Amino acid sequence: MLKRIIVTVLVLFIASAAMAQEGTTSPYSFYGIGSLKFKGTAENRMMGGIGVLSDSIHLNLQNPASVAGLELVNFTVGASHKQSTLKTDGDSQNASTTSLDYIAVGIPIGKFGASFGLIPYTSVGYQLQNEKQTETGRSITRYTGTGGINKAFLTLAYQITPKLSFGVDANYNFGNIENKALNAQEDIEFASREINKSDLLGFSFNFGAAYKTMITEKLELSTSLTYTPETDFTSENSREIASVIINSEGAEAIVDARDIEVEDTDFSFPSQITVGAGIGKPKNWYVGAEYTNQKTSNFTNRTFTLDNVEFKDASKYRVGGFYIPNYNGFGSYWKRVVYRAGMRFEGTGINVNGEDINEFGISFGVGLPVSKSFSNINLGFEVGRRGTKDAGLIQENFFNAFISLSLNDRWFQKRLID
Repeated sequence: MLKRIIVTVLVLFIASAAMAQEGTTSPYSFYGIGSLKFKGTAENRMMGGIGVLSDSIHLNLQNPASVAGLELVNFTVGASHKQSTLKTDGDSQNASTTSLDYIAVGIPIGKFGASFGLIPYTSVGYQLQNEKQTETGRSITRYTGTGGINKAFLTLAYQITPKLSFGVDANYNFGNIENKALNAQEDIEFASREINKSDLLGFSFNFGAAYKTMITEKLELSTSLTYTPETDFTSENSREIASVIINSEGAEAIVDARDIEVEDTDFSFPSQITVGAGIGKPKNWYVGAEYTNQKTSNFTNRTFTLDNVEFKDASKYRVGGFYIPNYNGFGSYWKRVVYRAGMRFEGTGINVNGEDINEFGISFGVGLPVSKSFSNINLGFEVGRRGTKDAGLIQENFFNAFISLSLNDRWFQKRLID
């Protein structure tokens, strides 16, 4: 049954990735290669996004070393819905988006562990408008962007000792991004339109280590370290400039279009290191914290530069945990529920008009057991804010709802009777 579910959802995920649906409505996805998607499961996301925690029945997508600790074959899939309110000093608008966030399978192989899957890496989805008065009349420029990068990954981990594990992700990154600028001026029949397209691809690796040890009879200490080296991406670029007529419904009819030769570019995606630690009573409670540093100061745009934008090193701080009243309390369902909560503060590494674009979120949720098995349904929520209204910028107030399935099964158990 589990195998059929995996195949079905895998086909759906590939189909949705092929349609290049946007997973964001943030105006800040204009910069770089889009807004970074959270690389982790809904279980991690409820706990402020920490990835230091790992166990034998949940797949951890953030630290490849954790796969070595799996005891059952695990299939996980997650989706989310985001509702945003975009505010400036003089205006406010609402936007929403729904996306499939990840699909992955983890397989224990003795002291080894392996996993594979697909996950969105970055997302571009914005609609902006700028109006100004010129000598020839009112000018309106509309900016739109779509697309993003997906990541197909293969993980291999090894349990060096019962306490120490090491793992590595091999990732193939692929996707496309389209940025469009449409300028129309009052009393001029034709509008001008410029479309920049980039097809991006590249390989990347992520290395991880995890260490666990009992420091007292009941308390366990866990630590983790992950490192992603700087990655070279290739961007195959194209540009089209056209004169268009805009009808009353907003549709664009091309009058004249020309393809402009644009060089393909190679650019580096910055390195990242994450360290984390936590303490807890196994199968009862846990509290952990993480710090991430990403060298975004080395980042550059794909085909164009912006005078009012600066990239800085990004830092992320996350803290969270869980509580289970009684994991073995089969007489009471709600005592077996996992209650999770956390918070995060993240610097995106983007500075616009002299203002750092930061993000803050508070999350919480539950893990609901499925019957008496080790599988569960996870439902979580997050409220937060990104950006600022200062310096003519946009502030995003957002509400996220996310859900996931974490299903477990034994595939390689030897049967006594065939």
